[in-house]
Amino acid sequence: MVWFHNAVARREREGKVSTAAFSQEVTKEVRRFHATIPAYGPTPLVRLTDLANFLGVKKIWIKDESPRFGLNAFKGLGASYALVSAVAEKLDLPAGPLSFGAFRIPDIQRRLSEITCVTATDGNHGRAVAWLAAEIGCRAVIFMPQGSSRARFDSIAEFGAEVSIMDGNYDDAVRLAEEKAGKKGWLLIQDTARPGYEEIPRRVMQGYTTMIDEAFEQMGEDTPTHVFAQCGVGAFSGACEGYLVQRFRDQRPLFTVVEPVDAACCYESAVRQTGKPYTVEGELKTIMAGLACGEPSPTGWEILRDFADMFVACPDGVAMKGMRVLGNPTGTDQRIVSGESGAVTLGLLCHLLTDPEYVPLREPLKLNGEASILLFSTEGDTDPEMYRKIVWGS
Repeated sequence: MVWFHNAVARREREGKVSTAAFSQEVTKEVRRFHATIPAYGPTPLVRLTDLANFLGVKKIWIKDESPRFGLNAFKGLGASYALVSAVAEKLDLPAGPLSFGAFRIPDIQRRLSEITCVTATDGNHGRAVAWLAAEIGCRAVIFMPQGSSRARFDSIAEFGAEVSIMDGNYDDAVRLAEEKAGKKGWLLIQDTARPGYEEIPRRVMQGYTTMIDEAFEQMGEDTPTHVFAQCGVGAFSGACEGYLVQRFRDQRPLFTVVEPVDAACCYESAVRQTGKPYTVEGELKTIMAGLACGEPSPTGWEILRDFADMFVACPDGVAMKGMRVLGNPTGTDQRIVSGESGAVTLGLLCHLLTDPEYVPLREPLKLNGEASILLFSTEGDTDPEMYRKIVWGS
């Protein structure tokens, strides 16, 4: 495990990137849109009281995203907001608040059948795009990287999408999706920004603020002192930190970005201290499929660069520990089925608070008896066979 303490995160200085796209006003509009989707409902915020006592901290909350839209992961929030926004613009629909119901009108349905959406995915984002495309009547084409599991492939195909596994890693799949979109006139619904392609990834990120806002609403008068967020290209973690900066300014919780050690593109970008995103090349080997990304999204990276307090890169064993702890809780804590990418932050917290080796990291994070920590289990057992092998210890 390696880490980088971002000493400039709390300094006031010129040139920090704007987080206005994640304002409370924007979040309110995003939540209003999500509420128009028939399957919408806030996911549970679970308080792990006995685990907090065991680890010696004040409170631990974890947002369980496995029930989200019946997709077993949080990605439907970003995909739905971005896809519906993009389709509304492509069809030149009247400006105004987005509503899912607007796409049920017969004439709109006919025009939707002529639209193809395309994306690259390790699993959850592609499934969300396929689901939403099927809901509104679009066609979906999904590219997955080499090594993608059959379970994740099938979970996308069940929505009628055209799915293929290509040679190459996640970033290669993104480039292929972008190429196909350009050649065929398809709508690219990607969470990775590139020069000239920033608006849809930004909307994906804005979609994630519903989950974060739900969590704070569910906490009531409580406010966490710490937030840990997992990171692939930086879309979710960037959205989370953007929301926190907008809502709490310099009183925001300490924020830790968590990645797989062999696909730690944001950690590697931070540790170089050039201000520029750095691309991790190679196979990106990790069981955390949803975080196996080698190229940061500039939109998310810039927020993390300027405001995140800590970057941590973890070996796969940390995610395994989190899965086992959540699946086998202590005392009366609620059991949570959390996948490899969903459980890594809880696994990290357990290591930090029980292993003397990590005291040097514990101190700058101020992890002590007064810490109240918010985590996100971003997926359930999206690969059931892998989940069983890990929690059974095989």
